[in-house]
Amino acid sequence: MDRIIEKKKWTLKKILWIAVPLVIVLAVLFIFLFSDKRSKLNVQQDRITISTVTKGPFQEFIPVSGTVIPIKTIYLDAIEGGRVETIFKEAGGFVKKGDKILKLGNTNLLLDIMYREAELFQQSNNLRNTRLAMEQNLLTLRAQLLEIDYQIKQQKRVFDRKEELWKKNLIAEEEFQEARDRYQYLTKNMQITLASHEQDSLFRQSQIEQLESSLRRMEHNLEIVKENLDNLTLRAPVTGQLTSLNAEIGESKNRGQRLGQIDVLDGFKVRVGIDEHYISRINLGQKGEFTFAEKDYHLVIEKIYPEVINGRFEVDMLFVGKEPEGIRRGQTTHIRLELGDLSDAILLTKGGFYQKTGGQWVFVVDKSGNFAIKRDIRLGRQNPDVFEVLDGLHVGEQVIISSYESYGDIEKLILKTSNENQ
Repeated sequence: MDRIIEKKKWTLKKILWIAVPLVIVLAVLFIFLFSDKRSKLNVQQDRITISTVTKGPFQEFIPVSGTVIPIKTIYLDAIEGGRVETIFKEAGGFVKKGDKILKLGNTNLLLDIMYREAELFQQSNNLRNTRLAMEQNLLTLRAQLLEIDYQIKQQKRVFDRKEELWKKNLIAEEEFQEARDRYQYLTKNMQITLASHEQDSLFRQSQIEQLESSLRRMEHNLEIVKENLDNLTLRAPVTGQLTSLNAEIGESKNRGQRLGQIDVLDGFKVRVGIDEHYISRINLGQKGEFTFAEKDYHLVIEKIYPEVINGRFEVDMLFVGKEPEGIRRGQTTHIRLELGDLSDAILLTKGGFYQKTGGQWVFVVDKSGNFAIKRDIRLGRQNPDVFEVLDGLHVGEQVIISSYESYGDIEKLILKTSNENQ
């Protein structure tokens, strides 16, 4: 007996017709919701540089250039102007303390000395004449006093005798008064003459003291002028090398003009120019290091010149310990100047990425090594080798440190090897 076969409601074909579009829709929805929408760029691993973030001692320093100069330089200036008559030493030679270097001629200075000597001679004569006049006045006064004293004694006897006679009414009163008046006159004349002598002596003594003081000043001034005459011969104040001499025979030099310099070759120091940006961070005693003849040498800041010229200021650095053998005046040294104390920090090697990002972000390589993701970071101090990482990176992570110039605004780099491209 025939059996009625019921038609299936869900056939395979029908299921496929429904399932396939549904899968497609779900796939599109998944891609839209969960796929990586970041912009991507394929890069060759052999064309980039990758560095691992580490932790270690960090020393902040800056590279600076310095020039080797003698530890002491003596400048030679003209104390008195004149015309160059003789040159005893040539530039580049060695001189000993006291050696003659050059001689200047100055006719005006010679005439000035002659005039001052004449004035001194005249003042000395004035002093001598004043003293002689004082002695003569003293002798004259003594003679006057002697004469007055003699007259007083004579008149005293006359007065005493006439007084006795007047008391006895043997002479007229007028004759007595005449003798008395004559005696009193001589006595008062003696007093006046003594007072006049005293005043004249004080005046003469003050005059002599003024003349003596003036004479001493003139002698002192004459000595100074004669010293200037000696200074026309320029002598070496120290032993060293006459590194420069700016003088030619017959050339006129003004007072204070620079004639040359002597370098004391007992040692060397380094004159270093530093950008004014670091002026507040430079102090006495800060250290630096440079390499010479494949050996490292240490320096320390001994003097700071705070004047800023063309955006730079200068410091003098002395060698710590023995100076490098064979170093010469004028050589240029490249110094690593320390700016802070040694401390532990998270470190990232320097690279070309900084020019593009300014240290605000980097590409961090995924643990799989297949791609690198853009990540914000924060950097702190730096030296020519590494950056100090303040935030955004962890020890052991790998960072692309080569240039980012060709990446534009890409957020994800797909790292490809040469084999994958083949």
